[in-house]
Amino acid sequence: MNGICTLGNDYVYDQIVALLNSIDAILGREISVCIYPFDEQINRLAAEVAKRPNVFIYDDKDSIERWDQFMLAAAPERLNRSKFRLYGAHRRFCAFDGPFDKFIYLDGDTLVMNSLATVFEKLEYYDWVVYDFQFTDVSKVYNTQSPKLLEVFEQSRIDTEIFCSGFYASKRGTFKAEQREWLLSQLRSGEAEILYAGAGEQPLLNYMVMRSGLSSYNFAVQLPENQKTGCSATSKHFEERNHILYDKGNRLTYLHYIGVQPKMMHAVCSGENIDFPYRDLFLYYRYLHEPEKRPVFSIPPENYQSPNPSLLNRALRKLKLITKG
Repeated sequence: MNGICTLGNDYVYDQIVALLNSIDAILGREISVCIYPFDEQINRLAAEVAKRPNVFIYDDKDSIERWDQFMLAAAPERLNRSKFRLYGAHRRFCAFDGPFDKFIYLDGDTLVMNSLATVFEKLEYYDWVVYDFQFTDVSKVYNTQSPKLLEVFEQSRIDTEIFCSGFYASKRGTFKAEQREWLLSQLRSGEAEILYAGAGEQPLLNYMVMRSGLSSYNFAVQLPENQKTGCSATSKHFEERNHILYDKGNRLTYLHYIGVQPKMMHAVCSGENIDFPYRDLFLYYRYLHEPEKRPVFSIPPENYQSPNPSLLNRALRKLKLITKG
């Protein structure tokens, strides 16, 4: 069985609802969706999932504990709750235990924009399938100052194989126990120094895939130039038609709201007039099944990157998402 995976808790509730609604609209309600919990704060999310027969929250405690322990052994510094907001982000690794034979993982802050059939089809020939341009910025995956980096990976692989961990496709059983132990032994031998110090689980996942020698396919590398599309909300040139985005005439596969924090999306959903890229598209999918609840704004919004963020601060304090200072 094939399926879609994501990560979530109550903190990212609005994002998850928007993602699930985009799956409904683009892929249909027949495809199964598994949500891996960041932590135990999932009461509101669980109530929403109960309304959706094709969606379920992963509850295999042994699997969750196994990957918690793996992360603790591989990169304990990334389990520092005070340093990394996405403390439980590594729990996406539970997808390698099941429940799907083949799966596509999407971050909660994404919207599906197109059929994912071609992505699943590539898994017939490759172990790992991605569609992004992270390979253009190695510094967010590996420590480029480490002399050991080029001892572990050839430059040609670094230039073409790294990926963003917000969207990828793979298969159950990809990292079995023996392979996990081997990876840990390599990290302990000194290779841990090649990992970028930030970005949560992304550097580790890149290392796991590349060090294991998995065959990988990146649409952003392989497609002809006139067929490639972007995927990041930081790209301002996408054209919207009927709630779908196009990049120079080509329909996007997905849109990733990189740089837009969950608290900003939550503030907007609570009626605060804060702008961010493709805000109306997000609101359309967030309220797809309850449009009467969508907030209505009659004046120009405050930009989420405004140098004078007084409106945003008031909104977040009102929502108790930041402390007074």
